[in-house]
Amino acid sequence: MSDYDLYELPNGIRVLHKQVLHTKIAHCGFLLDIGSRDEKPHQLGLAHFWEHMAFKGTEKRKSFHILNRLETVGGELNAYTTKEKICFYASLLSTHFERAFELLTDLTFNSVFPEKEIEKERGVILEEMSMYQDAPEDAIVDDFDDVIFPNHSLGHNILGTRESVSGFQQQDFYRFLADNVRTDRLAFSSVSNLPFKEVKRLADKYLAPISAKLGARPRTPFTAFQQVELTERKPINQAHCIIGGPAYAIGDARRIPFFMLNNLLGGPGMNSRLNLAVREKYGLVYTIDSTYSPYTDTGLFGIYFGTEKKQVARTISLVNKELKLLREKTLTTNQLHVVKEQLMGQLAMSEESNSGMMQLLGKSTLDLNRVESINEVFGQIRQITAEQLRDLANDVLREDNLSVLQYLPE
Repeated sequence: MSDYDLYELPNGIRVLHKQVLHTKIAHCGFLLDIGSRDEKPHQLGLAHFWEHMAFKGTEKRKSFHILNRLETVGGELNAYTTKEKICFYASLLSTHFERAFELLTDLTFNSVFPEKEIEKERGVILEEMSMYQDAPEDAIVDDFDDVIFPNHSLGHNILGTRESVSGFQQQDFYRFLADNVRTDRLAFSSVSNLPFKEVKRLADKYLAPISAKLGARPRTPFTAFQQVELTERKPINQAHCIIGGPAYAIGDARRIPFFMLNNLLGGPGMNSRLNLAVREKYGLVYTIDSTYSPYTDTGLFGIYFGTEKKQVARTISLVNKELKLLREKTLTTNQLHVVKEQLMGQLAMSEESNSGMMQLLGKSTLDLNRVESINEVFGQIRQITAEQLRDLANDVLREDNLSVLQYLPE
C-alpha cells in the first residue's frame, strides 16, 4: 500500500499514518497484539477486563478526567477486545489530534487499576455476561468457539467466566501486562488530514520515552479438531443453530479466495446463496449468514441461523444442499465474474470508512508485517478460478470438517 507512511521508533513501536485531505476528523488508536487467547487458564477474561480498566485511572488521571478529555471537544473514546487483539481508539476533530494521542498513550501504558474501580467494573462485566446470555444469537457464537477449539485458549469466551472475573485483583492486571505487552507487537495508527511530519513529531514526544520491551511471546497453536454435534435446551422461543469448522490462517495464501467463497455462500449481500435458498425461497429464517474469522495459526468458518423449532431439520438440510453444490458444481464464467465484482465493490466501499482504515493499518501491520493495497487485493481476486473455489469448498466445507451446535426451546 503506497499511500500511507510508516515510522518505527527505536523501542519497536510502529506508527502508521494515512493522510486524507478532504476530512476534518482524525481517527487514531493503539492496536496491541494481545487478546483472550493469550490468557492462562486462571486468567480467563482478563484481557477484556483490562480493556475496561484502562479507562478507570492512570498515574495522572482519574476516570472522570479520562472520560471528559475528548468528550468536551466532541470526540469519542472507545476500545474493544478480540481473540488476538486489544484496541484503544478515538475519533475527533483533527485540530485536537494531540489531545487524543496523549490520552491514548496514557491509558494504554500508564493504567494503575484502582482497587475500588476493579470492584465496580467487576459488576459491570458480570452484567455484560448476563446481557449476552439473554441474547441466544450472541451466546451461541461464543459457545461454538469452544465446540471447535475445545481445551484451547481460542475456545474461551472473551468475557471470561463468572468465577474468574469475580476473583481478579490489581496484581493480576500488572502481571498480565508484564507477560504480554511487547513494544514491537503494538502499533499506533491514524487517518486524518494532518501531514505525517506532525504525527511523527507527536510520536517522538509521547512514544519515544517508552522503554523497549522485546522478545518472543509464543502462542499455542490449535491442532486437534474433532467433529461433534451438540444440542442444548434453553428457555427461548426460537431455535438457533451454527454449523462450521476450522478454516485458514491469516497468512495462508487461500485466505482471500476463501473469503470470496464465504461471501458467495452467506456474506452480507441479500443475494447470498443461503439467503436466497432459505429466507427468500421458503421464508424459514429472518437471519442466515456465514462468517470467516482468520487467526494467526488457524481460522473459523461458521453458518448461523435462527428458525422455528419444527423447521430446524429442514433448514439444516437446505444449508447442506448449498454446501454440496459448492463442493460438486464449478461456477460458470458469468457466476465467477459476478462474485468477483460483488466482493471488489464491497471492499471498495469499506475503504470509505476512515475509522475502519485506521484499524486496518494497525492490524495488518501486526498480522502480516505489511498493509495490502486495495489494488493488490483486487489483483488477487481477479486471479481466482472457479476450480480454486470448488477445491476450497471440498477442503473446508466437507461434511467431516463441520460441527453443529443447536439451541432448542425447552
